[in-house]
Amino acid sequence: MAIALNRLNARQVQTIKEPGRHADGGGLYLVVDKSGARRWVFLFRWKATPTEPGTGKLREMGLGSAISVSLAAARESAVRVREQIAAGVDPIAASRIAKAAASVPTFGEVAEAHIRAMEPAWRNSKHVAQWRSTLSLERGEDGAFLEAGYCAGIRDKAVDQISTEDVLAILSPIWSEKNETASRVRGRIEAVLDAAKAKGLRSGENPARWKGHLALTLPKRQKLQRGHHEAMAYGDVPALVKRLRLVRGMSAFALEFAILTAARSGEVRGARWGEMDLKAKVWTVPAARMKAGREHRVPLCARAVEILETLAQVKPEPGDLVFPGQKKGAPLSDMSLTALLRRLKVDVTVHGFRSSFRDWAGDTTAFPREVAEAALAHAVGDATEAAYRRSDALAKRKGLMDVWGAFVG
Repeated sequence: MAIALNRLNARQVQTIKEPGRHADGGGLYLVVDKSGARRWVFLFRWKATPTEPGTGKLREMGLGSAISVSLAAARESAVRVREQIAAGVDPIAASRIAKAAASVPTFGEVAEAHIRAMEPAWRNSKHVAQWRSTLSLERGEDGAFLEAGYCAGIRDKAVDQISTEDVLAILSPIWSEKNETASRVRGRIEAVLDAAKAKGLRSGENPARWKGHLALTLPKRQKLQRGHHEAMAYGDVPALVKRLRLVRGMSAFALEFAILTAARSGEVRGARWGEMDLKAKVWTVPAARMKAGREHRVPLCARAVEILETLAQVKPEPGDLVFPGQKKGAPLSDMSLTALLRRLKVDVTVHGFRSSFRDWAGDTTAFPREVAEAALAHAVGDATEAAYRRSDALAKRKGLMDVWGAFVG
């Protein structure tokens, strides 16, 4: 027998005064209360299990007030409910789940709240910026999120739906290439998800937890590396530089200068005063002393210039070494800077500070990749990078090195 539908019309919905249920057909009813209030309900019979005897319990599902929900909208809702029942889905339970899901904030929203809560305890605004960058919370001038970033894929996902697969999708591509950065990203995701659990927004194991979880899937974390050069996490560089300034001595000056300029150890130890232009704040390394065989200009930040001015008090000649060794006319040995690090009980290489600089530039600044690569005097491949090399991007690199110098302290 065909189901009689659409018994009511819009005028009746507004004018019926008799209290009770008024059928529109197919389970949809307009209920008029004694107070005159009108609301939509859907009546249906539901068996909790297929083996339950009888035709099932009569259940009532509210579809909203007749003031805010029109007759047409109520009929559309009734159609969806009938489809759910036909498919064996409890419409009341499904509605409850949908409402709960809608109330769960996204990973990005929880991350924003966590950063705001932790900000007073963090060292400075740079630390906050690093968290926002790695968690893909940076916004453009129009206020929209920038799509770039490690966590862009989960930023708009409900925080209770973040899975181990989601975390691995973020970490696996960078785990070996940028292990220190990947480790920081993992730790920050774990902290956000722990905060969500503490607020009752998710349950179960944290999918970003390392011990006993991701440790079984990803290789053991190594020290930050570029090839075989062990490097220091960029966040730890400022503290090391403070220690160097207490040590003083030629090796300490040379090492700090190498860190501030992101130069190779040999380039620093072989530097001569004729290469330094303190007025222009530029160090020009001749092609003969460069690994790539090309002249390289290095912008000098304020602290690098200060080091040179301190050493220049002895009135050197242009051909004199900037960082002379103990033997007259001889540079510092290739082990002098490494030996200094060992005395400070710092298990990294001098060359590794170039990696620290590169990761800092990529993780915490908006300078283009080509500028950061040019600062390291790296050979470039594509047309855009080649264009930077032809002009050597000195002006832009000056800005980058000034920011690096300020970060180092």
